[in-house]
Amino acid sequence: MTDWHVLTGEYPPQLGGVGDYTRHVARGLAATGGVVHIWAPPCDEPDAIESGIVVHRLPDRFGSRSLRVLTRELDKHPDARLLLQYVPHAFGWRAANLPFCWWLRSRRRDSLWVMFHEVAFPFGRGETLSRNALAAVNHVMAAIVAGAAGRVFVSIPAWNAQLRGLVRTDVEWLPVPSGIPVVNDSQASGRIRARHAGGGPLIGHFGTCAGTIRSVLDDALVQLMATSDARVLLLGRDSDRVAREIGARFPQLRHRMHGTGVLDAADVSRHVSACDLMLQPYPDGISSRRTSAMVSLAHARPIITTRGWLTEPLWEQSGAVDLVDAGDPGALAQSAERLLRDRSRREQLSSRACALYDARFDVRHTIAVLRSESAGSVPTEDHEGTQRPSLRSTTIQSELRLGKREGR
Repeated sequence: MTDWHVLTGEYPPQLGGVGDYTRHVARGLAATGGVVHIWAPPCDEPDAIESGIVVHRLPDRFGSRSLRVLTRELDKHPDARLLLQYVPHAFGWRAANLPFCWWLRSRRRDSLWVMFHEVAFPFGRGETLSRNALAAVNHVMAAIVAGAAGRVFVSIPAWNAQLRGLVRTDVEWLPVPSGIPVVNDSQASGRIRARHAGGGPLIGHFGTCAGTIRSVLDDALVQLMATSDARVLLLGRDSDRVAREIGARFPQLRHRMHGTGVLDAADVSRHVSACDLMLQPYPDGISSRRTSAMVSLAHARPIITTRGWLTEPLWEQSGAVDLVDAGDPGALAQSAERLLRDRSRREQLSSRACALYDARFDVRHTIAVLRSESAGSVPTEDHEGTQRPSLRSTTIQSELRLGKREGR
């Protein structure tokens, strides 16, 4: 049995998608045997006690004191597997923690695997000199970390272009599962629905309500409520504030807009299950790294979302979501209005969402890949029940070849 040491920039009760993902994977690994050690930055709240998982809080955000602690403790476990949850801004130093990367490179005897949730801040002609300097540092960091890894995973195939030439092994696509387990509590979901829906349809949104997402979502929801009797339930951090701000701008809609604020995982599940459909726009399009989309898929909710430059072909081909172009709030609202009138279409999307999540995103696939010693050794079943290579256990190049054969 392999003991795992997982390095992450956040872990519950700290909020964040990477933290939720790490906990979900840690639970899966612990269930298969061995001990999972989590190494994460300090947190003011107590950590949950879970079988097979030991949470170690570092003295700082992967600074010099933390590296001394990690060196001392990892030296005691020379046969352990080191799994890094990599996001460049997660390790302090204003997303420029080169010493941490060099420390990883120095641990040559460790069995290091890296999951790149993101690779680097992008270069841009319109960006400031300081932003492009940060992008350059981020690319150096990624090169150091990827070069030290015995196995490299990415959350979306698009990151492969940023890693090309930096890795000494195949890059594997490991889509991110939902970090919110499904709670089958129809009575509680029914009460939530009765409290918020007012007898009409209930539109949900889970996750970030900031930046471009916020502007598109605001316009889409206002248009939708103007042409239907739908009510809106916003879920996640700052959702209560966003609901109040929209209500202040449009007082006639105030009683139809609700925000929950932060909920624990079980209550998120109950609230998502209460919704008739989920509106999930993303400025770069839905992709397999979007944990908020995975939550809706896992709960078999009909989803209206956006296509963009990061959107993988499987979203169109699966028919599991309704897609509109990114940045078009009117199209989002119109698609939602059509879907509210078409119950059979909602049921179809629900069924396909459930099938797609089970076949490609469920955490059991992630655990199977991590428990394997090499890429390409874990089979999975497609929708027809036939065996084919798992998207999680093949290289990105193999996945693209598979896509051509399937007519993607």
